[in-house]
Amino acid sequence: MTGGAGAPETRPAGVLRVLATTDLHCNLLSHDYYADRPDPAIGLSRVASLIRRARAEAAEQGAACILVDNGDGLQGSPLGDIVPGAPGPHPLARAFQVLEYDAAGLGNHDFDFGLAALAGVLRDMPCPVLCSNLTAVQAEIDLPFANTAVLERQIPGCPGLPPVRIGLLSVLPPQTLIWCGRALEVQLAATGIVETAEGEARRLREQGCDLVLALAHTGIAAGTGADSSENALEQLAALPGIDAVVGGHTHLTLPGPEHAFAKPVVMPGAHGSHLGVISLELEYGDAGWRPAGGSASLRPVAQTGRSGAAVPLTEEEPSFTRALAADHARTLERMRQPAGYSPVAMHSYFTFFAPDRGLALVASAQAAAVRPLLRGTAAEALPLLSAAAPCKFGGRSGPHYYTDIAAGELCARNIADLQVFPNELRVVAVTGAQLREWLEMSAGLFNRIAPGSRGTLLADPQRAGHHFDVIFGLTYQICLSQPPRYSASGECINPSAQRILDLSWNGRSVAPEQRFAVAANSYRVSGGGSFRMLHAAEELPLAPMRIRQAVRDYIAGQLPADPLAEAPYPWQLAPMPGTSAVAVTGPGAAAHLDELPAGLAEPRGFGSGGFWEIELNL
Repeated sequence: MTGGAGAPETRPAGVLRVLATTDLHCNLLSHDYYADRPDPAIGLSRVASLIRRARAEAAEQGAACILVDNGDGLQGSPLGDIVPGAPGPHPLARAFQVLEYDAAGLGNHDFDFGLAALAGVLRDMPCPVLCSNLTAVQAEIDLPFANTAVLERQIPGCPGLPPVRIGLLSVLPPQTLIWCGRALEVQLAATGIVETAEGEARRLREQGCDLVLALAHTGIAAGTGADSSENALEQLAALPGIDAVVGGHTHLTLPGPEHAFAKPVVMPGAHGSHLGVISLELEYGDAGWRPAGGSASLRPVAQTGRSGAAVPLTEEEPSFTRALAADHARTLERMRQPAGYSPVAMHSYFTFFAPDRGLALVASAQAAAVRPLLRGTAAEALPLLSAAAPCKFGGRSGPHYYTDIAAGELCARNIADLQVFPNELRVVAVTGAQLREWLEMSAGLFNRIAPGSRGTLLADPQRAGHHFDVIFGLTYQICLSQPPRYSASGECINPSAQRILDLSWNGRSVAPEQRFAVAANSYRVSGGGSFRMLHAAEELPLAPMRIRQAVRDYIAGQLPADPLAEAPYPWQLAPMPGTSAVAVTGPGAAAHLDELPAGLAEPRGFGSGGFWEIELNL
């Protein structure tokens, strides 16, 4: 069609709608398997209802539509555990079949079970599964994922025009190879997020793609640390060859008021909390289809009520829950199996300011599993310590994401609740100087608290709680009047700062040259969390063992009680008279306030996002 003389050619317009999920962590149903109760704030089963409505809406509005996922779908919920001999496809593959996903990218946690296990899951996927920045180190290694993919969609209302060709690439943190251990490192090689995306976007254009969509399992970096390649969303979104981005990894919700992008970028939270929607306006000309504008938005499955409870905004999709009913039943049966007994309740509501019995149990189990393996080695003579960090601490996963186990008989779900990640047990030999720096890095979780002040948040919400290592077998204080010594990326930003005070072992000050053996998780020992002081630590030989199995054996009495179980809790906050800070926790903390010393805590009530606030008198 043309206008009057000299008028530009009128170009047919269309719309492409991209529906996106990310970081599902196998929360496919609206059920908390750790607490064994429904959870209306999570679940692909609720997102499925939003997907159905969004597809119908696109059809009514004459828009083309694709559905994609951005990784970390496999690990995180007991429903996703790799169970040998389980019938049929893995639940994640079954879920993607039911919802007819068009493409999926991979995230770092999708490799937690190893490349062979991942290949077994991906065999049943109904769509291309992508990872652009991991390649095989040897030609004979057959990778179960593709490098890129091209989708075609006919634009409604544009008869006679060719379909729009959508190129998809997928990137994840290159540190995945370090975090997932030696087995992966000898099979795969990684390249950087931005350099890979730039090159693949160019190649997709050369293949005739009209649009390029990046499935980017990466987030926004806190600060400008040298280790920025893990979270490179801002740099990637600035690349001219990419038209829209689905972000992930850090469990944020984007778009949001704190971050602006020049093109549509969406990050739909985690655990099935949101559906991300990107709407790209298209025009057709001599060069084919091109974007003429676009927007990004989020559609939540629930909102937080006045009491902090989640109020559902959408129902579970009945056809989806029926398709996964057998998987759900098998998981419930497995999680309800008896596992032992605990004489005390264990929870993580106070893990950042008071003793955490669940953390202490994990540390003792790690030590009990390691001691027999060190007999007859040079490390047997070294003092054995055990490092453990909380797995469930609220944060971006919400006000109900805390461990909460009642005293009494335990079952398998309680073991999984204490050790969410499928990490293996490792042992490193370190010096007293390295121990101190390790603890200084952990103490970076806390904000600096000015003496005499009130109302400052205790913990920095930009620092991940699973990087707060507590090292059992030592005693020490953390002084919050000091600034953090290390940034989140592991840079020494305040060399003179010393938050760790009175570091002792067996009542004596730890000497810089003193040597210790430390049981820790494979993620930390492999470099996870940017604990750079551990790069020089000596890793001791140890047969493969999952920490969750060590905890199960310890609770069941198959491992002897460890001396660390009788040791004092390692740390406390250094006293700051006349000073208070605000601790953010879950509303379930209210039932446990009697465990805290008199005068320590004053409840403040509900804060933002359904979290509960406590004023701590330091």
